[in-house]
Amino acid sequence: MVAGMGQTIVRGYYPGVVGLITHAHAVWYHQRWGFDASFETQVGRELSDFIAGFDADRDGLWVAERQAAFAGAVAVCGRRAAAEGARLRWFIVVPGLQGQGIGTDLIRRALGFCRDKGYPRVFLWTFQGLEAARHVYARFGFRLCEEHDVAQWGQFIREQKYELVLSHLNRPIHQGDSHETS
Repeated sequence: MVAGMGQTIVRGYYPGVVGLITHAHAVWYHQRWGFDASFETQVGRELSDFIAGFDADRDGLWVAERQAAFAGAVAVCGRRAAAEGARLRWFIVVPGLQGQGIGTDLIRRALGFCRDKGYPRVFLWTFQGLEAARHVYARFGFRLCEEHDVAQWGQFIREQKYELVLSHLNRPIHQGDSHETS
């Protein structure tokens, strides 16, 4: 697919994308928040495990590109969706493209996937201070449900869990139904 100037293409996994997502996280969080190598290795390890066990019937990955360059990503891990909710992970938009709607589009696609799968809830872990991302989460109805102080990644942070209850928004999905993502 060819994109014009400023147009964003969103697609799933492709070779090298694990490295691109890990790199984007490692550089941004080191430069902005001083996170150490333990953060990069955790992102790389957990993202690699996710891709290795990826099941398109329960998991999702959306990668944004602008002018054929990595622009951002988000994933949904549905492994424990029935018990705990689907987990929104690895949400990032590269700094030069933040504030242009890419993050909102990625989250919209991820939540549409969760609704289509009939997941009762979606949750994510983040930390205090990521205001732009928090505003995106709030716009979609996520609510802060847990927080605590923790020493990790070479810093002291206030870790936060946000949750969005979808069960009252979903209808049962039957084989053969057709759903459009909002």
